Amino acid sequence: MSQTTFHGTTIVAVRHLGQVAIGGDGQVTLGSTVVKSTANKLRRLLDGRVIVGFAGATADAFTLFERLEAKLRDHNGHLTRAAVELAKDWRTDRLLRRLEALILAADSKKTLLVSGTGDVIEPDGHAIAIGSGGNYALSAARALLRHAPTLTAESVVRESLAIAGEICLYTNDKVSVELLDSEV
Repeated sequence: MSQTTFHGTTIVAVRHLGQVAIGGDGQVTLGSTVVKSTANKLRRLLDGRVIVGFAGATADAFTLFERLEAKLRDHNGHLTRAAVELAKDWRTDRLLRRLEALILAADSKKTLLVSGTGDVIEPDGHAIAIGSGGNYALSAARALLRHAPTLTAESVVRESLAIAGEICLYTNDKVSVELLDSEV
């Protein structure tokens, strides 16, 4: 018996020219059928000071967003500490361990990838991406940052998602982008 699974989402974060931008496409598919094309996979937390994007199961992502926001409040808005505490809980809690999602989170200072395997990763460069088209978007973002350095962070995110959407079947052109001023 084959199992039908949800696919879809490309999330990319870029830190460039005093801004951080996180964007995602809006496609959700069930098997080979698009069931929604305008999903918003981005949220603002902590009174708008943190932007998060998710790839994976929506209900799982909302659970993780709520947990991350609680951790941010517990740790006075310190993103790295909150992400580490979330990753610990996610890895050790019986119920959370079953959640299937990845999160990108950014504040004015840091961009982090958080996973259920206990990973909290800050990218080496100025871009990171997750999801079905994540590798395509990341490659495009790195090339744009290298060869079109005057583009804004938002423009790099939008163009990266457009390129990913041309390649990945599970990524579309209905894009959402959130911005923050960046100290890095």
